[in-house]
Amino acid sequence: MSFKKLHPLLKESLENAGYETSNSFQKKVLPILKGGSDAYIIAPKDSGKTTALIIATIHKLKAEAFEDSPRAVIIVKDKADALALKDEFERFTKNTDLRVYALYDEYDIEKQKTEVYYGQDIVIATPARLSKLYFLNGIHLGEIQLFVIEDADYVGRNNTYNLLLRLSESVGKSQFVIIADAMSSKIKNYQNSFMSNAQLIEKK
Repeated sequence: MSFKKLHPLLKESLENAGYETSNSFQKKVLPILKGGSDAYIIAPKDSGKTTALIIATIHKLKAEAFEDSPRAVIIVKDKADALALKDEFERFTKNTDLRVYALYDEYDIEKQKTEVYYGQDIVIATPARLSKLYFLNGIHLGEIQLFVIEDADYVGRNNTYNLLLRLSESVGKSQFVIIADAMSSKIKNYQNSFMSNAQLIEKK
């Protein structure tokens, strides 16, 4: 797909970052994400899948802040991944008023409650901390439009699989997306729980 069909502020950010067009894999991914379908995006590292997610998220949120509750939640493995993805998002949101927040375990949870309360649009979170904050009534998930498990190869570890299942039950009607380097039985099982007719976009 052409970047011409994207929100003007997002298009401007892409141009400023040196992106002229999507790569061949992103051309498959972006129309499906923009269309609102649940999806598995399975591809090796450096295929451009995370950038496709960022583009689709900003476009879905119309590149602008809205009220206080987050509208997109992206689940990542740990603090390092949360901060790295936040930085990557901010490359493309700095000319918008979208608020991007990293929610991770190694931080004062009362401060996080306050910072989330004042309003965030995109929350990038570790599973355990998001779950804890939610059950402390510290984050509202009722306005979520996009629920993503990023780099999902970690979901079989510890209690992560069940945490994500419970969190998904707290989200209303939403687009669910799972991004991973390879398909696994664990993430495939989500098709039978919270995902609906998920499309598979795979690059071998």
